Amino acid sequence: MAGFLHVRFILLLFGILISLVASEIFKDYKVNHNITSSTRFLIYDVNHGEGFNLRRDVYVRAANVVRSLIDRGEDWVLVLQPWRHLYHWKSRYLPQEALQWKSFFDLQNMNLYVPVMEFTDFLENHATEPNMIDEVMFLERHPDNFKGGFKEMIEYGDCEKNSHSNFLYSPSENNLYKGWFWGMKELRTKKFSCVKAQGHASVIADFLKESPARSILLDRFEVILHTSYGSVDFYEARRSLVFAHHLRQEGDEYRFKYLNSTDINDKTPYHGEDWRKQIPEPDSAVGGPYIGVHMRRGDFANGRKSTIPSVQEIGEEVEKKLTEYQLDKVYVSTDGTHEELDELQSYIKSGKVYQMARPKELVQKYKDGGIAIIDQWIVAHARYFLGTCESTFTFRIQEERDILGFAGSTTFNCLCGKQSPPDTCHPPSSWRVKFA
Repeated sequence: MAGFLHVRFILLLFGILISLVASEIFKDYKVNHNITSSTRFLIYDVNHGEGFNLRRDVYVRAANVVRSLIDRGEDWVLVLQPWRHLYHWKSRYLPQEALQWKSFFDLQNMNLYVPVMEFTDFLENHATEPNMIDEVMFLERHPDNFKGGFKEMIEYGDCEKNSHSNFLYSPSENNLYKGWFWGMKELRTKKFSCVKAQGHASVIADFLKESPARSILLDRFEVILHTSYGSVDFYEARRSLVFAHHLRQEGDEYRFKYLNSTDINDKTPYHGEDWRKQIPEPDSAVGGPYIGVHMRRGDFANGRKSTIPSVQEIGEEVEKKLTEYQLDKVYVSTDGTHEELDELQSYIKSGKVYQMARPKELVQKYKDGGIAIIDQWIVAHARYFLGTCESTFTFRIQEERDILGFAGSTTFNCLCGKQSPPDTCHPPSSWRVKFA
């Protein structure tokens, strides 16, 4: 027994040493791309009210646009817009403005799919003029609205009467335009226009070639659909979006300390240094000895009262799964209250509910977005996962589990409330990751 504990201690120490080395690499990240005078820069943004996990989905669309441009011989870099304080980041005492992507994701891995850089790097080293974006295109849905069938269309047009563009962008001095620009009041653009678009991300490629601008911001990128959703290219972009090493390390340490979960025992080896090597055998992952639950509450539950399960229903379902899998631990990721967690525990008689503590110093270190990622990472390694139907947070956990090699039967599960009318609450679609 002592020898076993000694080995586990050495493994944990080895992980910490790797973390320290990785952090040094992380700090020195530079875009792996030969930037010349002909290099162009695509910046993108989404509707301000969209959540963290929808923004991750839109990143995949933008990355595949840049990939298609590069594949046809053009020279582009994808510029990552700063993170601003999102609605679901509830720690109002903590400034969470203009956060860099490296706070949450591994840019080295992202760069293995398309060249990416932080917005601050673009401004400091590659803008044609200080604090300048050459052109802003504000995307709006095409008025055709699929009349006569689906057609790919994109064109310049007048900004809609009540468009958010009228509130976000306005003429400024010297024939320039000012805008909200993530709260960076000194930024300007030389050209602003509204663009009517309908179609997949590929519809953007030819349109961008018509512009002489070296740097282009496409605002409201969520208007554009995925190119070949569920294809190998789609999943390569998604797989490259690897969580930052320091967040994965924090989650791994929690798993080890509280949930008796390690990659060796759980059969969840992870090639975090290169996403291209992360190709598990189908259904090979066993998972840690705990049930993972994403229990979405708050505004989501209030807006879906006709379909969302009660805390009691969730607790009773988890109790069944603990018995089925002969387990006694449940890790819960939730935006619910402490009272709701206590209520959940009251319905779970054969197991203990776990949630990582969130002291202020930890939130200050990783921010709300980082804490959410740690939660997702821990839940993704569970023996069995129960999510919230129609939640993008749940979708992202299901993708992570697929990338780790879990079986669909332990991954694509959610619970509809007993009050749900027929055909209003659906189990998640089993979109499996394609590795080749």
